[in-house]
Amino acid sequence: MTEQRKYRDELLTIPNMLSILRLVLVPVFLLLLLANLSGWALLTLVVASATDFLDGYLARRLNQQTRLGQLLDPAADRLYILATLVGLAMTSHIPIWLPFVIVSRDILLAATYPMLAKRGYGPLPVHYLGKAGTFALLYAFPLLLMADVFSAAKMIILPLAWAFAIWGIGLYWWSGYIYLKQLRAVVKLDPSDSTRLMV
Repeated sequence: MTEQRKYRDELLTIPNMLSILRLVLVPVFLLLLLANLSGWALLTLVVASATDFLDGYLARRLNQQTRLGQLLDPAADRLYILATLVGLAMTSHIPIWLPFVIVSRDILLAATYPMLAKRGYGPLPVHYLGKAGTFALLYAFPLLLMADVFSAAKMIILPLAWAFAIWGIGLYWWSGYIYLKQLRAVVKLDPSDSTRLMV
């Protein structure tokens, strides 16, 4: 099987098609949010969140876990987080400092990729704390929009939204610290010895 055929077959799996749908919905969601169509933006975010759950579930259920999927899934999550942060900040739903706190972690970790590539590694595996932080943030953002759509319940929804946001930020940075510890271990490794790398 040629490399091109392999990538095409991976692309056409159900989980990866769902990830691509989630990527396509990113600009749609952002445009709706910037147009102050909070209800439609919330619906788009709910659909995207459903595909996020389904692609992982189906990948395991159908035994269709692929390297492409491992790249598409976190890429879609990061783009949604970025799009939501930009949109919520521009529409004054969140303070301007919040996007910088979250995005600066990703910029810091992205700066380590050349160091890994030099030693023959791709990005290190996503830690479960990073997944938990992303999960919490992806709950916080719809709740922030719900507070706008269902203003009568704002006093109940907003504290929940900010609780998820604060937990998400904490876990996000904690996982970043663990990632940097893993990077330090990789830097100290002999290039021919990968057995000491802890995931």
